[in-house]
Formats: sequence, structure tokens, C-alpha cells
Amino acid sequence: MKAGLGTLLLALALSGSAGAEPLPGASVESLLAVARENSPDLRASRLEAEAARERIGPAGALPDPMLRIELENITRNGNQDATLDPTRVGDTKYTLLQPLPFWGKRDLKREVASAEATQAEGRTSDTWNEVASRIKSLYAQYWLTSQTLQLTRDNLELTRQLEQIAQVRYASGLAAQQDAIRAQVERSNLDTELVGMESEYRQMASFINAMLARPGDPPLAEPAVLRPIPPHIDSAKLNERLLAANPQLAIESARIGGAEKSRDLAYRNRYPDFTVGVAPMQVQNRVDAWSLMLEMNLPLQQGTRRSQERESERLLEAANARKEALGHRLHGELSGALAGLEAAGSTEQITRNRLLPQAELTFKSALAGYENGKVDFATLLDAQRQIRNAKAALLRAQAAQQIRLADIERLIGEDL
Repeated sequence: MKAGLGTLLLALALSGSAGAEPLPGASVESLLAVARENSPDLRASRLEAEAARERIGPAGALPDPMLRIELENITRNGNQDATLDPTRVGDTKYTLLQPLPFWGKRDLKREVASAEATQAEGRTSDTWNEVASRIKSLYAQYWLTSQTLQLTRDNLELTRQLEQIAQVRYASGLAAQQDAIRAQVERSNLDTELVGMESEYRQMASFINAMLARPGDPPLAEPAVLRPIPPHIDSAKLNERLLAANPQLAIESARIGGAEKSRDLAYRNRYPDFTVGVAPMQVQNRVDAWSLMLEMNLPLQQGTRRSQERESERLLEAANARKEALGHRLHGELSGALAGLEAAGSTEQITRNRLLPQAELTFKSALAGYENGKVDFATLLDAQRQIRNAKAALLRAQAAQQIRLADIERLIGEDL
């Protein structure tokens, strides 16, 4: 019975652990999935876009009608006390008025609101673009910190082994005590560096949790993989994709569209708006007469309207100039990001194929020479540092490529 109960509890425990969701952090995709659901910046942008979309319908709607009630001769020429009863006054006039903007104005107002809604939707895309780019860059730094931390630990273990070799040679009278002391100093330096790296690793995890809106610094998975770098990147096609999909350019295009409609509306304001009305006249309990009316404003202040028209023209020109300036800046940033990606890739290849193998050969030669008494301990430690520096440079080059890739994807508005 006890064995059966133990088996049942073990099965329940295993099933509970199997059903638990994996921690985010092993890949950048896992972080992006959490950010898409949790990001308050993205949620705020979405709500603002929805609010802007709700303004389109009312922008082109007719104004509310007006109802006016006039009670005349409320004392019946002094024959009664004043009253508000329509059946007891001399006559009552009911006037129903409906303002009617000039033809085309309502459509233009609706199109201006639609352009503003498109801008709001573009800002939502741009917000996600920025959030995703920031997370991709943070993940690259998180991975770099994790790998550098492991590299420091590996070097610390290697330094301990070198210290043991130096101790053995000193005990055998084949080396000076200074060699063992140098190894201890090197190990102390690495211990100090390890403390700093562990602190940096925790800070990077905190930054990522902040981006994911996960309060309390919950744990993250160890960063495991980097995204592959596209082997061939056509800069001309990337520039085309930038023009087609960059959300900031889309915002500016929508701004230009809204400015064009605002200009057209300013010119349309040269023409008068109308108000139509109907007015039945009630005498005691019967409607005795009907009146129809037509009102219009007289657009006599042409100087004011011309100023408004010139203002709308200048705003349209400013919107076009702003988009042109933004396009030049984005193209420059894209060129810089592509150059940085290419440089980081070249650095990785040189380090992987030349510097690191050379450093490893140098260390092996120095270690053999030290064991044979042909090389001093300082040379051996220097060879160890060369390996460490080469491996650290390789990691930095890989992380730099990821950051540049994130910059490129932010500029073109989509993943490569």
C-alpha cells in the first residue's frame, strides 16, 4: 500500500513538472513571444490606435439637429397669469434646425481622421519594432555575458591546473616559487573578474525582465542559441524593403495624406455651410401654420481663409520634407548597420580561422616548453591570455552580428 501511494505521488509530481511552461530566455523567440503579450508600451499603442479608429465615423457625421421652442403671448394679452402650457398661450412655434456642411467637407473630415488613425496604427507597428529590436539586442548581450562568464570559469580552472604544475616543479626544484605565486595572483584576478561577470549577468537578466514586464526579477532560462546570420544580404533589396515596410516612413506617408486632405478642406471652406429648418406654429390645440427656412454663413473673411489655406500648404510641404529627411537618415543607418554586420562577420572569421588556432598552438608550445624548462612561467601565462582574448573576441564578434542584425530588422520593419 505504501509503495503504491509513493508511486502515485511520484507520478503526480512528474506530471506537474512536465506540464510546467518552460522559462523564457533560451532563445530570443521565447522572449519576443512574452513581450508581445506583456509589453505595456505595445498595449498602450494598440489602445491608442483603436481610439483613433473610433474617431473616423464621428468626424464625418452630421452635426446634431437643434430644436427651439418659442412661446408667444404667454399672458394672453393680460387676461391670464403667465403660463408655459402650449395649449393656453397665444401661439407656440417649434423650430427644428439641421446644419448641413457644404458638399465634400464631411468626406474630407472623415479622410483626415482616417489618416490620423493610420498614423496611430503605424505608431503601434513602430512601438513593436523598437521593443523587438531592443529585446534582440539585450538577448545578444545576455548570451555574450553568459558565454563570457563560462569562459572566465574555464580559464579559472585552467589557471588552477597551471598553478598545480608550477607547485610540482617548485617542489622538485625545477622552478622558482615565484611561478606558483604568479599563478595564484592570476587566479585571484580571475576570481575578481568572475564576481563582476556574475553581477553583470544578473543585471542583464533584470533588464530583460523589465522589457518583458515581469516584476520581481523571476528566473530566466540560460541563453542557448543565437539566430542564424543570413549568408548573403543584398543591400539594394534591403533599401527597397526599408521604403516599403519601415513603420516610421509609413507614419510619415499617412501624415502627408492627412495634410493633403486638410489642405483640400481648407480650400473647401471658401464655400458656405447651410442650415435647413422646419417650424410648425401651434395655436392652442392645433397646428395652424408651417414655416421652412434656409440659413447659410457668408464667407466674407477671405483674408482669414487665405491664411488658413497657406498654412495648410506649408504644413503639407513640411510633411513631405520630414519624410524625405527621415528617408535619408534611415538609409544612412541601414548602410552603417550593414557595414557593422560585415565587419563583425569578418572579425569572427579571422578570429575563428586564424587567431584562435594560432593562440592554441602558442599555448601548447609554451606549456611543453615550460614543462621542459625551456620557457618561463610568464610566457606560459601570456599564451593562456592570448587564448582567452581570442575566445572573448570571437564571442564579441558573434554578439555584435546579432546586434547589427537587430538594427537592420528594425530599419526594414521585418525579420530577415
